[in-house]
Amino acid sequence: MLTTRKLKYSVAALSLSVSLSLSLISTAQADVDKTTGEASGNTSALAIPQQTVSLAGAERVMAAALKEARSNGWVITVAVVDNSGELVTLVRDDNAIAISPSVAIGKAKTAALLRKPSKAFEDYINDHNKPSFLATPGVTPLEGGVPLFLKDGSFVGAVGVSGAHGPNDSQVAEAAAAALL
Repeated sequence: MLTTRKLKYSVAALSLSVSLSLSLISTAQADVDKTTGEASGNTSALAIPQQTVSLAGAERVMAAALKEARSNGWVITVAVVDNSGELVTLVRDDNAIAISPSVAIGKAKTAALLRKPSKAFEDYINDHNKPSFLATPGVTPLEGGVPLFLKDGSFVGAVGVSGAHGPNDSQVAEAAAAALL
């Protein structure tokens, strides 16, 4: 059974423990002066602000892609990914081939990770006889993935198109990307 004295000591010890923990967390979150090793209190140097495509932005890109493809009679799949290559939205036309969702996602992810059209990676492999680059994890070196930029030049994600084949996929992806400009 706890006596009043033991209870007071337990509460005091707990309070000290919480204070020390909060102090350590606060110090760990602060920017450290490289010359003195002391915390400066500036946490802005610990993170990089980034923008990423929203669902509303992805839906605008998607609508532009579908409009371009349908105006040309192409059956496609379109994937929009965020700035780290993670899927935001995907649409597959009813008659699109079964592999097209995986390919569209791969093209979009490649464009996002490289911040360049996926065709640039395809061309590099072909033009420089570098088939070993096909083993690069997480990329699909096929034409049809295009990075997404806002009017101010901020990179926010990428779009990938599959099903209309090579240059046609790129045409659709470029029309889609233009929807954010």
